[in-house]
Amino acid sequence: MKKIVLLILFISNLSLFAQWVNTNGPKAGNVRAIISNGTNLFAGTEGGGVYLSTDNGTNWTTVNSGLTNLNVTSFAVSGNNIFAGTFGGVFLSTNNGTNWVAVNNGLSNPVILSLAISGTNIFAGANGILGMSGLFLSTDNGSSWTVINNGLTDQVVRAIVINGSNIFVGTNGGVFLSTNNGTTWTAVNSGLTNTSIYALAISGNNLFAATNGGGVFKSTNNGSSWAAVNSGLNTFALHSSFAVSGSNVFAGTMGAGIFLTSNQGTNWNAVNDGFTTSFHVWSLYASDSYLFVGTGVVFRRPLSELITSIENNFDIPLEFNLSQNYPNPFNPSTKISWQSPVGGLTTLRIYDVLGNEVATLVDEYKEAGNHEIIVDSRQLTRGNSIASGVYFYKLQVGEFVQTRKMILTK
Repeated sequence: MKKIVLLILFISNLSLFAQWVNTNGPKAGNVRAIISNGTNLFAGTEGGGVYLSTDNGTNWTTVNSGLTNLNVTSFAVSGNNIFAGTFGGVFLSTNNGTNWVAVNNGLSNPVILSLAISGTNIFAGANGILGMSGLFLSTDNGSSWTVINNGLTDQVVRAIVINGSNIFVGTNGGVFLSTNNGTTWTAVNSGLTNTSIYALAISGNNLFAATNGGGVFKSTNNGSSWAAVNSGLNTFALHSSFAVSGSNVFAGTMGAGIFLTSNQGTNWNAVNDGFTTSFHVWSLYASDSYLFVGTGVVFRRPLSELITSIENNFDIPLEFNLSQNYPNPFNPSTKISWQSPVGGLTTLRIYDVLGNEVATLVDEYKEAGNHEIIVDSRQLTRGNSIASGVYFYKLQVGEFVQTRKMILTK
């Protein structure tokens, strides 16, 4: 019979004391888009239109006057102009959502999935199925639109990001780049083993692409080549959204929670304390102070809390390692430390020289990072001290297994 161990567990993870806050709204369908303009926070929902909060999500009110389609998928802000992409085209508000006006002249496909602004240029990505156009440009605040699909071989445009003169769009057929304001497009998919793109983000010189079932990819050369950056991520999940705060990149998933990298994708760490990971993350938005997460409602958490917890407590190693216990030999207690570059089901067990299991020290999911426990020999068998001698402790994380010898003296 396996023994249950009583032990003192030290995990370098202060974020256990921090939680996500459910703002309890807006309650009108999935929150597909979040953006702010000054102190005004906007949430776009499926079926409920646009909601406004002036207190970081504590209270929400509908602001749908003139909005004839309430399926809101995307936002873009330029000065006092707030654009909302919907399943009924693009709408503009110049008074923080008090009124909306349709700006759809020339917009032959009204099913808008994404918006982006560069100077006086507004780009709208559409669900260009059944032969419909997928990408449009307006140079006059949406008063008129033109199709810009030359070279764009896939017309389902879910994401648009702009970096100087480089415009990137994410589609069902990968990533496309334009360097001439959308006049022509070139596929930039070398190394991109999954081309179903749901989100794009730029952090410094790095371009990130989130995929459906392939994890996250990064390009450091404007899409000329891509490499998977999935250490710590659940690659089987649909990665749906990004948010960037300085050098910190957040990734949202459908059913696996929220992840943060502070080293440009070298490692990702789950930041899910108090957040139900089975929720679908439809949108992420980083304001000056908070990270907002759109699910069926909006969750929020201070950026300072998230980033500090990662910097202080998730110095993620690059490889697995089970350290020698210290002290060794020991009596009555000793410390066992290990490091893991990925999160996963972790077991740590003690065996005698005959291979009989003496105790299970750990048997649960652990985040990537550095971990340690203090083992007290007097507690390994429900208060009955184990005998002096040689024992072995074995760590298993996924397919990684490592065993070391420990000596108890009396």
